[in-house]
Amino acid sequence: MGDTLVNLAHQTAFFNLTFGNVIMVVVALVLLYLAIVKEYEPLLLLPISFGMLLVNLYPPIMEDGGLLHYFFMLDEWTILPSLIFMGVGALTDFGPLIANPKSFVLGAAAQFGVFGAFFMAMAMGFTEAQAAAVSIIGGADGPTSIFLAMKLGQRELMGPIAVAAYSYMALVPIIQPPIMKALTTEAERKIKMEQLRSVSKRERILFPIIVTIVVCTLLPSTAPLVGMLMLGNLFRESGVVRQLQETASNAMMYIVVIFLGTSVGATTSAEAFLKWTTIKIVILGLVAFAFGTAAGVLFGKLMCKLSGGKINPLIGSAGVSAVPMAARVSQKVGAEADPTNFLLMHAMGPNVAGVIGTAVAAGVFMAIFGV
Repeated sequence: MGDTLVNLAHQTAFFNLTFGNVIMVVVALVLLYLAIVKEYEPLLLLPISFGMLLVNLYPPIMEDGGLLHYFFMLDEWTILPSLIFMGVGALTDFGPLIANPKSFVLGAAAQFGVFGAFFMAMAMGFTEAQAAAVSIIGGADGPTSIFLAMKLGQRELMGPIAVAAYSYMALVPIIQPPIMKALTTEAERKIKMEQLRSVSKRERILFPIIVTIVVCTLLPSTAPLVGMLMLGNLFRESGVVRQLQETASNAMMYIVVIFLGTSVGATTSAEAFLKWTTIKIVILGLVAFAFGTAAGVLFGKLMCKLSGGKINPLIGSAGVSAVPMAARVSQKVGAEADPTNFLLMHAMGPNVAGVIGTAVAAGVFMAIFGV
């Protein structure tokens, strides 16, 4: 009986937890608090933080044969990131981008964070491929970060990269506003933009088809991401496959988020995560995201000047890929300056452009490295 009780006790987590595991459990609990109590993008943060909790209480859950190992394999095969893009396309109205093509400039401006982080990562000792995989965090695009890391063969960095990217996506409401307010005046934040023109059904249908042809011809390696994004949007805009649009934007999307979130969180075991390399990735990601936000706002200010004060610079911050969180933050900061100011639809243009822009940036890196 005594031996049985001793063996049973040794099977509990108390005898197997390391100090690092305890640290990661505390981090997971903090993230759960932010997701549940503060409601910081809970659809992302809750499964990620719970996966983090599970793997540090029971590490074998991510080993070959463990439940989350099989979820993670779908990440490795880049299936889940592509399906997420299909769901985003089915959910998102591309009309604001079509109505205001200038938004592409703001979406492109935010990619300065990506390429700035690439050179910073190189300076910090990462190889070129590692630096490229890390730098895409600057676009605040979790699926693209996972996709590029796996395509460049950076499996060992995929966990920290994905967690950093998704964490910054979830923390957009905290990170972006101070940067936006620091770079704009109150008068600029109060600028009211003219109502966007109506976009015809023909334009809405042609847009995803044309973007697919152009982007995938120039950068074929982006087809899994850009192609699925545009296919999802075509489901939405064609009006002839309502069942597919509803499935892609609801049931399928939420199932994929569960798999992706928990498996990404489960890559954060103490042994894999508590390293200096991980700390550098997290710091680089934050700097890249902040730089991308700042670049978008500054280009917004330039466009404001060139347009004679008709463009609110705040919409430039939405040029990162966090859809629709970044657009909502632009709306929130603008409404704080003037409660009657409605910037959401104007900000959705740069936001959609940012999704496409980050996928293109990933395609550029894959082309450079011959993937």
